[in-house]
Amino acid sequence: MKVVIQIVLWVVIIFLGYKLYNSVLGPVQFNKEKEVRYRAVIKTLKDVRVAQLAHQEITGNFSGNFDSLVQFVDTAQFAIIQRRDTSYADVEKNRAYGIDEGYFIEETLLDTLGFVNVKDSLYGGSDRYKTMMNVPVEGIDAQFDIEAGKLEKNGTVFSVFECKVSKDVILHDKDKDMVANEKQVNSVDGVNGEYISIGSMNEINTTGNWPQLYDTEKDNSGN
Repeated sequence: MKVVIQIVLWVVIIFLGYKLYNSVLGPVQFNKEKEVRYRAVIKTLKDVRVAQLAHQEITGNFSGNFDSLVQFVDTAQFAIIQRRDTSYADVEKNRAYGIDEGYFIEETLLDTLGFVNVKDSLYGGSDRYKTMMNVPVEGIDAQFDIEAGKLEKNGTVFSVFECKVSKDVILHDKDKDMVANEKQVNSVDGVNGEYISIGSMNEINTTGNWPQLYDTEKDNSGN
């Protein structure tokens, strides 16, 4: 009987030790893995943003479809423009005042010197833009949600877009309670809300919803 009690006590001790270990180190491991995944997701969202800004510059609109956005990057070109300021005599005005010269018309001329491929200009020869629709987290097969449209503000119509992914997807294999808490984060040094996103369908905004610390690169040691 005494041996049985000792075994039970050891089982209880091991169980409580395991629970204590998880309560202390569990959040540490969660936050460490969360940051690694968030950085990968944010890096891809930045690729989406530069593609969208190029799309808007050339076409006047954002794209609401990854297939068309990738095709755009594959085929579009930026024009290399040279700006020249020039002036010449305003003949009619000078004649009206009975003078040969005195009034001039100033103009700005834009000369197209050539073209450069969008994909080379934005991605430096890399083809990573072809997979920017995929959420870069191991163990899942998911894509970012993307949307584009128009937003009227103060009588002016603006093009807008949004690209996002739920934290549930990014942290799919993590403790559900910790994920639920993460989705309710509201702080200056956290990614607030249920999604990591860039752009907005409700505001004229092409920035991301992450804090500045995710815009700094980390070395391989995690520093």
